[in-house]
Amino acid sequence: MARPMPRLFLIRHGETEWSLNGSTGRTDIPLTTRGMEQVSERAKILVGDGLMVDPKNLCTVFVSPRQRAHKTFHLLFSHVTEVPHHILSEEVREWDYGDYEGLLSSEIKEKNPSWTIWKDGCPGGESVVEMESRVDTVIAKVREYHRQYKEEGLNTRDVMIVAHGHFSRVLISRWVNFPLHLGTHFNVEPGSAAILSYNHNSLAEPTLNALNLYANIT
Repeated sequence: MARPMPRLFLIRHGETEWSLNGSTGRTDIPLTTRGMEQVSERAKILVGDGLMVDPKNLCTVFVSPRQRAHKTFHLLFSHVTEVPHHILSEEVREWDYGDYEGLLSSEIKEKNPSWTIWKDGCPGGESVVEMESRVDTVIAKVREYHRQYKEEGLNTRDVMIVAHGHFSRVLISRWVNFPLHLGTHFNVEPGSAAILSYNHNSLAEPTLNALNLYANIT
């Protein structure tokens, strides 16, 4: 009998003031009180023995060092005794907005009416090529864990990333071998979970299995 296929759980951090008003960037802002409550509520549905995210199945977790992501990780596992190994990694930080840090998209378009992050990147921050390269590096690390599980008998099958909105949209697009700019078509809500895996028991066929699990979509 074939072993279950490995998965990547991609978690966007909970609600912040910026996720409410549409700003974005690398600034280290906290979760709102409601954001913390939402993550705590969803944690009891998502995480636990026999649930979708079973801690004993996680080989590692990559967490953005920004406090909104790090707090989300700890809230997700606060009700279980087996907290998985996690790595604080700048590789899963949010897209660096550079000169556009903290601005609304409407404010950026006042400066540059034709601008789109998916084609133009961010002056003073990360270009499209730099962002794609960073995300591809993360994906390669996840797939190496998955390869070890499938081919070398690693006992734990799953990986988790706790990160940010634009990072998640780029990762989903690149996971299924789409160009980065198609990430604009994936909506990733605060505090939501996505599942990425593979078709036909083959690591050569990456798929998106679920998106925005347990999110409050309005």
